[in-house]
Amino acid sequence: MARKTYKYHFKIGNKIVHTGITNDLERREREHKNTHDGKGHIKKVGRATTRDAALKWEGEQTRLGNPTRRAS
Repeated sequence: MARKTYKYHFKIGNKIVHTGITNDLERREREHKNTHDGKGHIKKVGRATTRDAALKWEGEQTRLGNPTRRAS
């Protein structure tokens, strides 16, 4: 299975405002900045992984209370 999915935190300053996964970090950062008045940056977490492994990680982040799309 191809390892083309990235795990990330979108941060404004030192605060994590979103945790997620994507196959395109640059595009995803632009999308987040569009919804946060041009502020923030993506911090990649680990190496590229499989989509299944990334989805599992995202679920763990939700359980830990980090803001994810699943948390809403």
